[in-house]
Amino acid sequence: LEFERVLPEVELEKIRPLIRRRGQREPLQYIIGSVEFAGVELKVDRRALIPRPETEYLVELLKEEFAKTAAPAALIDLGTGSGAIAWALATLWPEAQVTATDASADALALAQENAEILGIRARVTVRQSDWFGGLDPTEKFNLIVANPPYLTATEVAETAPEVRAFEPGMALSTAADGMDAITTIVDSARGFLRSGGVLAMETGIAQHPQICAMLATAGYVDIRSRADLTARDRFVFARNP
Repeated sequence: LEFERVLPEVELEKIRPLIRRRGQREPLQYIIGSVEFAGVELKVDRRALIPRPETEYLVELLKEEFAKTAAPAALIDLGTGSGAIAWALATLWPEAQVTATDASADALALAQENAEILGIRARVTVRQSDWFGGLDPTEKFNLIVANPPYLTATEVAETAPEVRAFEPGMALSTAADGMDAITTIVDSARGFLRSGGVLAMETGIAQHPQICAMLATAGYVDIRSRADLTARDRFVFARNP
């Protein structure tokens, strides 16, 4: 490390625009242009939400979930954004048929770019769909995973300026209580799950009693809240009978 080295003007010219962007509170990940997520390097920009460490832990929990059984033959990542969850799982389970969907054409373009960079584009499917709206009703999966927008309006207002000004709002919240996307997924997922298939979602930490009750009413079994690395209920797992 050369902390005392004087930078020549040619290097300063490259650095100044980056410093200005950070001074305007643009997230560092967007400035760098990439982020490591669950063992894969992803391109990131304003087309999609920056993958979070807590979501990275969801991949670890899914690895644990299927450690004693066969890896899911077919899985779908709803609201894939940059492709973070989908491509991490595609890398983890190279024999799985992986589908990634998003309502945003811009986000899907970024996800496809990441699939190309990772060398997995030929064995994954990318499809524009508003949750299950663009899927064939006959399609069935062993795993449905989603990190839907779940922040309440109050929580969005309390996020850092970097989040509010630069990250896509529709990936953070689409309703005052943050429950509309979750409700849609819970109501529809069983129709796309094979018998014994798993639904796994990242959610808000205060939403679990309501979500677990919804899952039970909808007929799911083996309903479990799973804690994040700060010991707060962050993820919900359930099975189709």
